[in-house]
Amino acid sequence: MRTKETRDKPWLIRTYAGHSTAAKSNALYRANLAKGQTGLSVAFDLPTQTGYDADHVLARGEVGKVGVPVSHLGDMRTLFDGIPLDAMNTSMTINACAAWLLALYVAVADETGAPRAKLSGTTQNDILKEYLSRGTYVFPPEPSLRLTKDTILFTTAEMPKWNPMNVCSYHLQEAGATPVQELAFALANAIAILDTVKASGEVPDSDFGEVVGHISFFVNAGMRFVTEMCKMRAFVDLWEELVETRYGVTDPKHKLFRYGVQVNSLGLTEQQPENNVYRILIEALAVTISKKARCRALQLPAWNEALGLPRAWDQQWSLRLQQILAYETDLLEFGDLFDGNPVVAAKVEALKAEASAEMKLIEEMGGAIAAVPYMKSKLVESNTRRLEAIESGEQVVIGVNRFTETEVSPLTTGEGAIMVVDPAVEAQQVESLKAWRAGRNARAVDKALADLRAAASEGRNVMEPSIAAAKAGVTTGEWGQVLREVFGEYRAPTGVGRAARAETGELAPIREEVEKVSRRLGRRIKFLVGKPGLDGHSNGAEQIAVRARDCGMEVVYEGIRLTPAEIVNAALEEGVHVVGLSILSGSHIPLVTEVMERMRAEGLDDVPVIVGGIIPPEDELVLRQAGVAAVYTPKDFQLNTIMADIVRIVGEGAKQAA
Repeated sequence: MRTKETRDKPWLIRTYAGHSTAAKSNALYRANLAKGQTGLSVAFDLPTQTGYDADHVLARGEVGKVGVPVSHLGDMRTLFDGIPLDAMNTSMTINACAAWLLALYVAVADETGAPRAKLSGTTQNDILKEYLSRGTYVFPPEPSLRLTKDTILFTTAEMPKWNPMNVCSYHLQEAGATPVQELAFALANAIAILDTVKASGEVPDSDFGEVVGHISFFVNAGMRFVTEMCKMRAFVDLWEELVETRYGVTDPKHKLFRYGVQVNSLGLTEQQPENNVYRILIEALAVTISKKARCRALQLPAWNEALGLPRAWDQQWSLRLQQILAYETDLLEFGDLFDGNPVVAAKVEALKAEASAEMKLIEEMGGAIAAVPYMKSKLVESNTRRLEAIESGEQVVIGVNRFTETEVSPLTTGEGAIMVVDPAVEAQQVESLKAWRAGRNARAVDKALADLRAAASEGRNVMEPSIAAAKAGVTTGEWGQVLREVFGEYRAPTGVGRAARAETGELAPIREEVEKVSRRLGRRIKFLVGKPGLDGHSNGAEQIAVRARDCGMEVVYEGIRLTPAEIVNAALEEGVHVVGLSILSGSHIPLVTEVMERMRAEGLDDVPVIVGGIIPPEDELVLRQAGVAAVYTPKDFQLNTIMADIVRIVGEGAKQAA
């Protein structure tokens, strides 16, 4: 047993936070630090994550919703006002635009006199998983990997305490990955990144261990406590074997598997949301209880995230959970509790063997980039199986498909039960952006953008030109536009067409109804599934598309990030019978309202629109008043019921037309 003096240090304690404006987010950060949080984890809004300014057409309704908008250096100054960057460990969940947000951060550090060598933290910067799960990609794979390589080389030389990327398996699990897929796909991503750096020839072999030593991981932990703990032990072993055998890294410090965690948000329920507190605790134990595989940093979701944005008090509750675990229990006083356990050892070896086989398959396909369509389809299939197990009751979810009787929760009632971002925030950010543009030196901006374009075109490292652009007053959208022009844009595969079909008897009655209504219409029911705005979380849309296809409908699904105009144009050109919109970012009211207005203008009043997302009851009323035929939220987990509902809605329209 360890004495008080030899007790292990706690992991970095974080909350994932950011909303509305840089000033309000700064106040939240300072309040959380005062409560004992030991690191920052910045959530950026979707326009920032995808390289758009707040006044871009795709940013409508998205500004400040799922994170903080950062349009320029002034926003970044405000975001970290009063927080000494050389004494703070900052994690930034940013991927396609990681080089730019890191440049803004470095520019603020330079202004405030914080030495670059003392800056510590992480940029997530794992673009491959964005193609597979979260959807905040911008550029094609090759230039995206080049940008990641540039940040790795820059930070290794200038910021030795910074982790330039988190290989992020968190979102893979959120997209449906099994533990084996999470292990294999994440490690395949890491290989793609490290191979890119190696192939550049810009790092001597003698220094490559330093590069490897600065790669960290961001991992998910779900409810299967034993399996998740074993998964982390398997990650440790597989990473050490990989970097030693593939890259010749032998220094124990460089081989260390270093990872941070946000525990599973996918499993948080809208029904009986107070139960989520227990889920979060159990998931946190999975990544802290084994010393060998203990995380270096932990951030926990709030109990009510399935309902909407958490309040400061909700975040505090999750913060206190971490602190009680770290400071009140004796967890940090002992060595590893599972070394020598035959059950654990057997499970770890099984996970390693299956993950290694999957990695070999990906390698045979040509590596992670070439295997993106394969991996995406496998994630859609795994998520389909997960949802089918919940629907059938095979996978028990308390309060959802078992023990559904409940008292009314006092935690979810009354005004202010969840936080709502003021709609005026968007207009304020746009006005602030206009003022910023008007007040800067236009000649300096033009020169900085020209230098950035030249660096990107010529293959030079973009980091120093990006930092210079930040200091000149360039905006996020301008940086993104220059690189879009140089690199082009990308649309990732949806995985829907390749996903295995469901052949269950439970679909037979719905298929019969699809056939009946199709005969009445004179052709097969055609269903457009659309994702307006910048929300890249496509799991729900994909599952609806797959199930509708399996029920016999003709499905039109073109993936994420569409404008309302593009969706309505597709509905018109494809001659669809029903439109389904999926929005999880909180921007449902402005985006759906615009879709409805455009459909009326195009004479599509008779085409019903249904909406799915994290939608509070009061917003559901607004959507229905706007003409929406049906609204579905996470509590509506029975996909077959939704399918039957859609067929009924289309059938009623067909009767009226007849």
